[in-house]
Amino acid sequence: MTDHTAPPRLLPWATTEGKPAYLIGDGTGYLARVADNIESVQLGMADDLLDHVDDMLTDDACTPAQLRFLVERMRESLTDVRRIADSRGARLPEPESGGVAP
Repeated sequence: MTDHTAPPRLLPWATTEGKPAYLIGDGTGYLARVADNIESVQLGMADDLLDHVDDMLTDDACTPAQLRFLVERMRESLTDVRRIADSRGARLPEPESGGVAP
């Protein structure tokens, strides 16, 4: 008999102690929907930040302080995007054996 239990989902936020937060369940509950919405917002913010980066890179009047602020926001956004990628990657189904070898 195979086990169809979903692996714990890495949530797009940390605990109050700064540790990863996980959700155990089938992914259809209220908290899973909240996590989906937060991930969507985080990815949208990353897109907006990339647009802002494009603008700043073409602006010769950018100050070092503005660029430092931008890099700090990029680090925060990249941390969020990496967490989302880790969460989604961990929930991908295992490849079936018998496939094409690399």
